[in-house]
Amino acid sequence: MSEHYYTKQPSVKSDVQTTQEILRGKTFTFLTDAGVFSKKGVDYGSKHLIETMELSETDQVLDVGCGYGPMGLSAAMMCPKGHVTMVDINERAVELSVENARRNGITNVTILQSDLLEQVKDKQFDAVLTNPPIRAGKETVHKIFDDAYDCLKDGGSLWVVIQKKQGAPSAVKKLETLYSEVVEVSKDKGYRILKATK
Repeated sequence: MSEHYYTKQPSVKSDVQTTQEILRGKTFTFLTDAGVFSKKGVDYGSKHLIETMELSETDQVLDVGCGYGPMGLSAAMMCPKGHVTMVDINERAVELSVENARRNGITNVTILQSDLLEQVKDKQFDAVLTNPPIRAGKETVHKIFDDAYDCLKDGGSLWVVIQKKQGAPSAVKKLETLYSEVVEVSKDKGYRILKATK
């Protein structure tokens, strides 16, 4: 199996590029690189989740598998009186997220290298966001759902984007075993936005 973005230290040669994106009406400048997810620009699934997610300005938010930061940094803009914690196993992604927060003037974030939720297990959040690493396998994706439940405050929500062909039906079934309510908030081009409330 060839290496993919779900790895601690990408061995692929660095190739830093800059991309501009408009997310929720704001223009962001992102550095991207080889060895991180969706290096050519923010993928459609993440954009769809960003445009759909509902957050309050004081929320404590966790972005699992943050990549170079589009979802977490968008959330930080939506929660100016709150705080966003962003985690990724990929050290290159973490470095890019730190730089992208700086470039976009976003200070209400904490960015950590973490294997899934390992580094935040003692914290509680109002919302968890994830565009899960499908290629890492169903076991990994379902572990995110389990661990997110433990990290959510009562009444908090997990927001997930997943393609129907990449396991949305089994994701819904898994979420329904854990959460009190699971709703498909939106679907577009095969992408499902799921909101699971604790």
